[in-house]
Amino acid sequence: MTRLDRYIMAKFIGTYIYSIILIISIAIVFDVNENLSKFASYGAPLKAIVFDYYANFVPYFSNLFSPLFVFIAVIFFTSKLAGNSEIIAMLAAGVSFKRLLKPYMISAALIAIVNFYLISNVIPHGTVIRQEFEAKYKNSKRTTSASNVQLMVGPGIIAYIQSYDNRSKTGYGFSLDKFENKKLVSHMTASTIRYDSISETRYHWKANNYKIRKLKGLREEITTGTTIDTLIQMEPMDLVFSKGQQETLTSAELRQYISKQTERGSGNVVQYEVEYHKRIATSFASFILTIIGVSLSSRKRKGGMGLYLGIGLALSFSYILLQTVSSTFAINADTPPVLAAWIPNIIYTVIAYFCYRQAPN
Repeated sequence: MTRLDRYIMAKFIGTYIYSIILIISIAIVFDVNENLSKFASYGAPLKAIVFDYYANFVPYFSNLFSPLFVFIAVIFFTSKLAGNSEIIAMLAAGVSFKRLLKPYMISAALIAIVNFYLISNVIPHGTVIRQEFEAKYKNSKRTTSASNVQLMVGPGIIAYIQSYDNRSKTGYGFSLDKFENKKLVSHMTASTIRYDSISETRYHWKANNYKIRKLKGLREEITTGTTIDTLIQMEPMDLVFSKGQQETLTSAELRQYISKQTERGSGNVVQYEVEYHKRIATSFASFILTIIGVSLSSRKRKGGMGLYLGIGLALSFSYILLQTVSSTFAINADTPPVLAAWIPNIIYTVIAYFCYRQAPN
């Protein structure tokens, strides 16, 4: 790490943070202007607006548009270096363009690591709070019920709920069938079943007005009762699917959920797989857009950087747009989630290589 490396890294990270503060501040102003009437009509307290909504709004959208902020930071301060003939001086002193990229890539790696940690472990918890605020004070409709839900909760164990209310965590018309060697050996029914959300263990349910029939050959054993505590490997999130639910799970929880739903043969796991792979793929966007930004802005040009700045911004915006489009294709079509998440990186890696080959040496 030379003085030149530290100088470029300080400029890079400083400009990156400055661009986040500037653009997110503008976004907050527009958001307040758009939602102020809703906050007032629903009686949202100031503390909830600041700490539950905007305190989680800022990191979510900062991470979402982080590739754009990286590109803006790179092209802004690099074009300034080129305009002051500093890039020319570095190349004339024997520093190759490849060596010049070193502090840029180190900075991009630091940003990618921080962003990946935030989106994998921190931001999902804040997203839960923000979505609850929006449902309460912005009238953002959320799915709170389900009907005719049937799923496999274990090997040979099938659960069925006629209707489920997520607000009370209660299901109505419940049945649980257990099969061994394709033969029914146990059949349980209950008028209602309620998830124990305060239990120290997962999968804890309380069944009311239950009946258990155990089949042993031609004999049948029947047990009835008012209330029984039971462990059933299903949770409320397995029964009700709301928009953006995948964003509320950490990467570890996403892996576990995808594995569990795949074993059950569930068909709604694609959006969770896309979200999981997109978090990894988006981290590499910092490297790709950094190379494009440096390659476009490191040459001193007559007439300024207006044209190349426009080209770079168009590329960065199209990258974000392609991410959204490819995710939609994966969810609504037969595109593999891994491929859908990595298509933007593959395409823009080719563009970055072309820009790098055209950069000054």
